[in-house]
Amino acid sequence: MRSRLLFPVALVVLASALFMAACGDDSSGGSNLSGSVKVDGSSTVGPLTEAAAENFRSENPDVKATVGISGTGGGFEKFCAGETDINDASREIEKEEIDACKKNNIGYGPILVANDGLAVVVNPENDWADCLTTAELKKLWEPGSEVNNWNQVRSSFPDEKIELFGPGTDSGTFEYFNEAINGDKAATRKDYSPSEDDNVTVQGVSGGKGNLGYFGLSYAIANKDKVKTIQVDGGDGCVAPTTQTVQDKSYKPLSRPLFIYPSTDALKRDAVKSFVQYYVDNHDEIAKQAQFVPLTSEQNQTAKDELAKLAG
Repeated sequence: MRSRLLFPVALVVLASALFMAACGDDSSGGSNLSGSVKVDGSSTVGPLTEAAAENFRSENPDVKATVGISGTGGGFEKFCAGETDINDASREIEKEEIDACKKNNIGYGPILVANDGLAVVVNPENDWADCLTTAELKKLWEPGSEVNNWNQVRSSFPDEKIELFGPGTDSGTFEYFNEAINGDKAATRKDYSPSEDDNVTVQGVSGGKGNLGYFGLSYAIANKDKVKTIQVDGGDGCVAPTTQTVQDKSYKPLSRPLFIYPSTDALKRDAVKSFVQYYVDNHDEIAKQAQFVPLTSEQNQTAKDELAKLAG
């Protein structure tokens, strides 16, 4: 009699254990998704995409999502050669890149992922330059400039040597800044220290009292103990780069949208499509996590529409 009662009780216990294990699997964010996602491109967008990839991998541990940084232009070279699935871009694709992708039958589309302001930064010990006009920035950065002292920028500034740091020629940040300040994406003085790694620019600017550089706003926020962000006067007074001024474009002319360019072939793979969908659906959380300016609701709708069109 006792053995007959124990058997059904054991079945109930076993069933309960299996049910709890199943529930545990669901709550852990487990996924059957597998495969790879290969991203390269902009050093500015890189930290944003890495934040998206980190979050995505936590929910899809069998997907290998890698993010490289070779600059917007360098990234497009790889992307249009079919070497990557997605290119991070701090500017729109250009004609020569369009031609290269067309030659190799690489279909693509731009998807907005965040907003950014280009931050002009100086050494924290700089207590004289709180705001520069776009004319003064041009005076510093235009081709052939021989300005190497702060008193050449503005007579009230001290006799302090300037060393300049910024992105290299493969960077979309380089092109955007030169277009906005000097009127041509390739127009810049040559005697500055370039690097595709924004951390090198941080080290350079923090290394001398009179030093100055520029890069994406997120790097300025992340390194606020090493560099000081200054305001820019684009014609309507001095404005600091903030979430509000970047979104409403009052921080001019150095506000810009940021993109990812997935290939249409790559989007046919579940891992890539799911990653891009995750990026778009969680744009606000990802942007804040990586210290970027989130999309407006209108911009996010544009991103959703573009992804739907690309993914068919």
